[in-house]
Amino acid sequence: MQGVLSGFLVIAVVIGVGYVIGRRGHLGAQGREVLTGLAFHVASPALLFTTLARADLSVVFSGRLLVTALSTAAVAGVFAAVGVARGWGVGRTTIGALCSSYVNSGNLGIPIAVYVLGDASLVAPVLLFQLVGVTPVALTILDLSASGEKQPLWRRILTPLRNPIAVGSLAGVAVSATGIGIPGPVWDPVTLIGNMAVPAVLLAFGISLRGSEMPLRGGERGPVLLAVALKAVGQPLVAWALAVGVFDLRGTHLLDVVVTSALPAAQNLFTYASSYRVGEKLAREAILVSTVLSVPVLVVVAALLG
Repeated sequence: MQGVLSGFLVIAVVIGVGYVIGRRGHLGAQGREVLTGLAFHVASPALLFTTLARADLSVVFSGRLLVTALSTAAVAGVFAAVGVARGWGVGRTTIGALCSSYVNSGNLGIPIAVYVLGDASLVAPVLLFQLVGVTPVALTILDLSASGEKQPLWRRILTPLRNPIAVGSLAGVAVSATGIGIPGPVWDPVTLIGNMAVPAVLLAFGISLRGSEMPLRGGERGPVLLAVALKAVGQPLVAWALAVGVFDLRGTHLLDVVVTSALPAAQNLFTYASSYRVGEKLAREAILVSTVLSVPVLVVVAALLG
């Protein structure tokens, strides 16, 4: 309980500061865009590089990660199928599918893993899977769908290598896999820059709330409701069913996969939506509502399985 509440409190305070900054105009009219650009092009790639460079890649092959991967694919696939059927567009559907399945495993998942699960490393498989597997694929789809002109095949194949988020993630994996040592004078500045990522994302999200209408109103109500339902209820239920029925997980292993699946949509999804200028309202509202709903969901999960 303490981990759930403390993790959400930290996020709420920083978002609230961003909202105040937006209301008072301290960063000017382009403040949100500047923070979003900083997070997407500079700080987030640095953070992902330092995180993955020191990660134990053996966690990628754990059974619990298969539960996460399959539950992610299941709920994202449901949203994608509905998006295609309703004609929501490739970019918008991609953002919605991410909001349905991409959990806040970093700035919220880590404190919850510490206080609820008792071990911060338990969130590492989810973090690695999302950074190395989901993010490059999703951003490649957004890159290709945003291109106005037909690109040659070789440029389409190399699309992930032109994306700063994907480059930072892949570089970190390469360092971890090869065991290359990074000198302190290089590592320390990159770490310092990476430390700006989470605050920048949360502040930008808070600024975006200024002047925005109440969630679940307007043209995005349907996609938001679907994304939130899949994220807050669908993904933890699918994870539980897979863990119990397919992988025979019990006890702490079962609690681990269900808690991580019940985490809300990650705030950096709003950064992706803003950077590609697609599905921004969908991302903002889905993140906000799923974050609020995840509090009682996580409390119930911890009470039933803990």
